[in-house]
Amino acid sequence: MDTTWVGPLPMTDSPARPQTAPVGIPARVRAAQEGDAAAFEAIYRENVGRVHALCLRMTANPREAESMTQEAFVRAWERLQQFRGESAFSTWLNHVAVSVVLTSRRATLRRLRRVESTDDLMRLDGPDPVRPSPDSRIDLERAIALLPDGARLVFVLFEIEGYSHAEIARELGIAENTSKAQLHRARGLLKEVLHDGP
Repeated sequence: MDTTWVGPLPMTDSPARPQTAPVGIPARVRAAQEGDAAAFEAIYRENVGRVHALCLRMTANPREAESMTQEAFVRAWERLQQFRGESAFSTWLNHVAVSVVLTSRRATLRRLRRVESTDDLMRLDGPDPVRPSPDSRIDLERAIALLPDGARLVFVLFEIEGYSHAEIARELGIAENTSKAQLHRARGLLKEVLHDGP
């Protein structure tokens, strides 16, 4: 993946200079908060691979993941003043990326629900993915990508990003029990794909 920053840096509307810089803010992030485009480009280069991997896990679509990665960094630039150093910058950036992907997903689901409304997981996600042949090997990342959309999102948020079912339910606009059902479904499908057996 190309690590050259291609997103816009709205320098005429750059983030306002903070009144005070909390102790927990790394120097490079503080410089970016003050409008230093080179500092933000360095932040981008340091973090783009990890953010792209997260977006790819959530979308299972390389083109969409690329777009979501760029959007996440645009949002990070726009919201940089909101980072107060209360958590690691990488954690904050992950939350921005998750928010970007979920916002896009909610917009897509709203369009789909105008056409058809259902609580049936199979009808929202489609059929279970095609299984590789029993003698083929598959790694975890590829296995996650094979999961149906809803199951994959819940699995990534719960198992990888550490969200609770309550948080997932709120973010995805679903019931907690649906989140739990999707996680159970994801784990079952991953067992099959990874040949763990029953």
